[in-house]
Amino acid sequence: MSKFLAKFSSRDERGATAVEYGLMVALIAIVIIAAVTLLGGNLNNLFNQVAVSV
Repeated sequence: MSKFLAKFSSRDERGATAVEYGLMVALIAIVIIAAVTLLGGNLNNLFNQVAVSV
């Protein structure tokens, strides 16, 4: 019986770590998407100005 209860009382944190890494990757992706969205128009205008001047 004690072996059966030991299975539930032991803390396996591998799943929690994977979830934390997943959340960090999602947050980084959101930041990158926001930066590209905000800077995309400015970069497009800059490249167009360079293309016209060349």
